[in-house]
Amino acid sequence: MTSNKRLVIAAACLLITLCDGALAATRPVRTDVGSPLPKSMLFVGNSFFYYNNSMHSYVLSLARNADAANKDAYRYTSVTISGSGFDWHDVEAYFKPNGIGKYSFVGDNEVRFNKFDKPFDAVILNDCSQCPVHPQLKGAFHEYAKKHSDTVRKHGAQPVFFMTWAYKDKPEMTAQLAEEYTIAGNKNNVLVIPAGLAFAKAIGKRPDLEFYQPDKRHPALIGTYLAACTIYASIYGKSPIGNAFNGGVDDKTAAFLQAVAWETVQEYYGR
Repeated sequence: MTSNKRLVIAAACLLITLCDGALAATRPVRTDVGSPLPKSMLFVGNSFFYYNNSMHSYVLSLARNADAANKDAYRYTSVTISGSGFDWHDVEAYFKPNGIGKYSFVGDNEVRFNKFDKPFDAVILNDCSQCPVHPQLKGAFHEYAKKHSDTVRKHGAQPVFFMTWAYKDKPEMTAQLAEEYTIAGNKNNVLVIPAGLAFAKAIGKRPDLEFYQPDKRHPALIGTYLAACTIYASIYGKSPIGNAFNGGVDDKTAAFLQAVAWETVQEYYGR
């Protein structure tokens, strides 16, 4: 066995250990988003969401494929700011009357004016990639986790936190981020989507796949697809395995990512 192969195997084992360690630390209290299940969602975050033509579009396609008879009932959009943390976003403004979601582009670029009692059923929020564990930014993460949760609920929607992944060269971030997001979720009775744990599990199982852009932070296409499958499984409590939407990923790899997402969600929530 070559030294490079030994290093890859060792790194994979470390990632699996870190993932299991995160699961064993703080357990999530909230394991579902509540009823009724959301059909309109707003994604609030940063470039981790908007890479690869925006993560919300992948989750939307998964949901519509799984519920084809009601596909037109699903409506997602996103508000992202490059490099942003929780404290950069004015979530109250996103709920202003006749604001975000007032109209959509459908069919052959036809404009459809939407009518709804409230703009969104759920809001998925992610903080900056280091903020929850950074010594100078951690306080703001927890402060705005509460502030935004209260704002979203005031408008009749459910807040959801999106647990981000570790940098490629800093796998120890997996357990650290999992701990802080889970603590914030428990404090605010908010569902946490374990995307960071799914990344670690997938890399541990398939270290030959590349989940990152060259900057070692942002997601490659398969990273976005894995995270989208994890969101779908977390929000709807259904397995993404067998979903026909592959997001441009080859079928074999897509099937692997779907399975990892479902396994991670089941383990994290203790279902």
